[in-house]
Amino acid sequence: MPYDPAQVYQPEADTFLLLAAAQAEVKPGDRVLELGTGSGSIAAALVQDCDIVATDINPHAVFCARGKGLDVVQSDLCSGIRGTFDLVIFNPPYLPTQPDERIDDWLEYALDGGATGRAVIERFAISVGDVLAPGGRILLLISSLTGLSAVREIFVGHNFSADVIRRQTVEDEELFVLRITGTRT
Repeated sequence: MPYDPAQVYQPEADTFLLLAAAQAEVKPGDRVLELGTGSGSIAAALVQDCDIVATDINPHAVFCARGKGLDVVQSDLCSGIRGTFDLVIFNPPYLPTQPDERIDDWLEYALDGGATGRAVIERFAISVGDVLAPGGRILLLISSLTGLSAVREIFVGHNFSADVIRRQTVEDEELFVLRITGTRT
């Protein structure tokens, strides 16, 4: 399959908000996992500060991020990832999407959050404990369209706590970066 840059999520306001939070959160020596790296902009900005592995389900995104010299694994969320990480960063597909709104291409994986905007976030909450080191932290970006309270409830249901550490209004929505901690049982 030839690489198609139009199939890769390019940095937007959400990317930059999550990057600022990640730069403030990462500690020297942290082992970091970025899920859904897209263009690889966040991982590339952090690579000098930590040991980082990036993933994406989209082969076009994997190709793009590898072009930045990153260690990138093509995978769906945490599947196929071995070891544990001190910090997990994720800008999930968080837009509520109805079946008739789907575009059926690789870029859809970066955008389509299911009917509530939380379908991928729910799957992530179930699996992230398998790769999170004791005392590890998660940075998750969501939108007011996704439902802040509902996302917090998802993580509380898996024995995590979730606090808003950054927010930004962009057009008709508010973006939030959640810092999630705790140990899944």
